Amino acid sequence: MPTDDTPITPAGSETVLWSGHTSQWVHFWYYLFCIVIAVGIAFAATIPALFTGGLAYAALIIPLLMWLIRWWVTKCTYYELTTQRLRISTGILNKRVDELELYRVKDYSIEQPLMLRLVGLGNLSMVTSDATSPTVSMRAIPGAEQVREKLRTAVQAERDRKRVRELDVDSHDESPLS
Repeated sequence: MPTDDTPITPAGSETVLWSGHTSQWVHFWYYLFCIVIAVGIAFAATIPALFTGGLAYAALIIPLLMWLIRWWVTKCTYYELTTQRLRISTGILNKRVDELELYRVKDYSIEQPLMLRLVGLGNLSMVTSDATSPTVSMRAIPGAEQVREKLRTAVQAERDRKRVRELDVDSHDESPLS
């Protein structure tokens, strides 16, 4: 059986419009909690340190590990918005890549809680017609409004390119005969 090893080229060229990570500011209260725990351990370890030779300070590794694991998980979440899809890459040891075709995006909204708004970040949420991920969120991203505008423009362009339109069908009947 003959095989064809020529690469398949997509109909339109795909370019990256935006890429970024979730900001570490999303975990501000968690990081503050780790600092409080570390201060508490350091304070509580000063008296036994006289008898243990400072061995009680080894407990400081607990809040440090808590901080590092949360930082690493957040740093390993990567978003890439292209002209055709949104890729969300997550995972430290096991990597997972979710792709959302842009023509499937139905609606998008921005949420900016006070803490994120103070540092110029926002959450971008999307409602999609994708069966595996009906809602997609990009948490604590910088310039959320500009990303939403890029997303909106790219969604419309991709729908035009694929000649796809969204059709909303109501599940209840509003006819007077029923």
